[in-house]
Amino acid sequence: MLAGTLHVNSECNMVSEAIPVSRLTSEKAGNSNHNQIDELPCQDMETRNGTLEFDEATINHHSEPCRGESISGIHHGAIEANLNDMNEYETAFNEDDEEDSDWEPLKRHVEILKWFCTNCTMVNLDDVVHCDVCGEHKRSGILRNGFFASPFFEDAIASRTESESAGRDADSSSRNSVSSCSTAVGFDERMLLHSEVVVKSHPHPERPDRLRAIAASLATAGIFPGRCYPIPSREITQQELQMVHSSEHIESVQLTSHLYSSYFTPDTYANEHSARAARIAAGLCADLASEIFSGRCKNGFALVRPPGHHAGVRHAMGFCLHNNAAIAALAAQAAGAKKVLIVDWDVHHGNGTQEIFDGNKTVLYVSLHRHEGGNFYPGTGAAWEVGTAGAEGYCVNIPWSRGGVGDNDYVFAFEQVVLPIASAFGPDFTIISAGFDAARGDPLGCCDVTPAGYAQMTRMLNGFSDGKLLVILEGGYNLRSISSSATAVIKVLLGEHTETEFVKRGPSRSGLQTVLKVLQIQKNFWPTLGPSFEELDLQWRIFSIRKKNKQLKKRRRTLAPICWKWGRKSVFYHLLLKGHFVAKSKRR
Repeated sequence: MLAGTLHVNSECNMVSEAIPVSRLTSEKAGNSNHNQIDELPCQDMETRNGTLEFDEATINHHSEPCRGESISGIHHGAIEANLNDMNEYETAFNEDDEEDSDWEPLKRHVEILKWFCTNCTMVNLDDVVHCDVCGEHKRSGILRNGFFASPFFEDAIASRTESESAGRDADSSSRNSVSSCSTAVGFDERMLLHSEVVVKSHPHPERPDRLRAIAASLATAGIFPGRCYPIPSREITQQELQMVHSSEHIESVQLTSHLYSSYFTPDTYANEHSARAARIAAGLCADLASEIFSGRCKNGFALVRPPGHHAGVRHAMGFCLHNNAAIAALAAQAAGAKKVLIVDWDVHHGNGTQEIFDGNKTVLYVSLHRHEGGNFYPGTGAAWEVGTAGAEGYCVNIPWSRGGVGDNDYVFAFEQVVLPIASAFGPDFTIISAGFDAARGDPLGCCDVTPAGYAQMTRMLNGFSDGKLLVILEGGYNLRSISSSATAVIKVLLGEHTETEFVKRGPSRSGLQTVLKVLQIQKNFWPTLGPSFEELDLQWRIFSIRKKNKQLKKRRRTLAPICWKWGRKSVFYHLLLKGHFVAKSKRR
């Protein structure tokens, strides 16, 4: 059910936490107050001491022989008078105490100021200048200059080299006319109106700043506007949406336009502008697919939100309202494409896209994502999920078993699984569901893919479909990571060679195990994977045996000290290393 609630819309980076504490006066003021009370009897006693001394001196002068009696009498009278006066002061003081008996320290709220990092949304105390998590400056210019902004200084370019490079790109962009551009970009500022209006203790990671940071990076580099040209935006029609989603789902999204704030799931919000933003995003993706396949542009990048790959036939979830990649795939087929390849490298499994094309042989869906035995959101995308209804093998899931997966594992999976299956499939059109939340520094993905890694994967896929490639933005919640990665991908679309070329290394142990598991399952549907699986499986067995022997030898060396090798126990030492005594003990 879609629940709508009204809230006051107020946004600010600075937040405060009120803590009740005792309002204490300063030490000086506190002491002065006590002194005023104590000085009253003290001053009076000094006056009376002076009177006593005067009387005593007078009596001593007039009647020195009778000093004891005279002094005694005068003391009794003076002391009695002084005691009466002191009692009056004590009575007055006690009355003041009774009046203040219910006095309590005044309480006030001390506001502890905090700020949320623009880059990663993590909370920091106000006196901290750099984010404790990502190191971004409190007043970083990342929304004005993108990832070119320095993370260490306020509103500054990272380096002279990068700024000069951006300037050269801007100069070259002015020389390129729109007609000569081959890469189109879909963007509309109305998508920035989609935001969470409910003020919570922490900003929502899927926020308008994601698009702002990417747009600022492209503008600073002179890529867009400049070398890429925009396509006009439009809202997707209901007929086009019904090819992907149910009527109930479309109506539920449209209903949010009448509500100030609403939620489909606890993490999937909507406001009065969200339905239109979702329709604009879907319309841009559909038109980009048509433009690219028809040849009016070579490739394109859809700079859109809200994302879409979690949105299924009947539900919105995972920050997603409409499935942009699915809509683009069907638009490409409507334009004449017979086979569409969708590669989803978002760190989360695209359960919605998989559901929509389940049983469809004309669309091959490949997803690389964190899975961890179903314990990572959304919990779907196991290797054995291969498709149904005669379309087994047209769903390929590469589920990582842990976080921290980096460039080498992704590129290795591309070489061993993605590229061979894609070649056998032979797509007419290729779509990348480009979530950048597997990037290094992302607070949700916690993986280690770099811009060079994303560029390399884009370069690999650019060889299919005669270069007819559409990249659609999905997730990614670290602004510096998402903007630098998106810029690297668009540079590949433009035909540039990135400054930092990818350095190929071997996969991790867990990455190799994942790829082997996928190959073992998918080779039943794609025979071209058979030789690759056998070769990798043999390498894995050899590696496992060598590692086992190394561990066994290390354990035996702990049992036999190295000094035995040259002493009287040398025979025993060699027998122990060869495992004779170990084997005998096992037989017993």
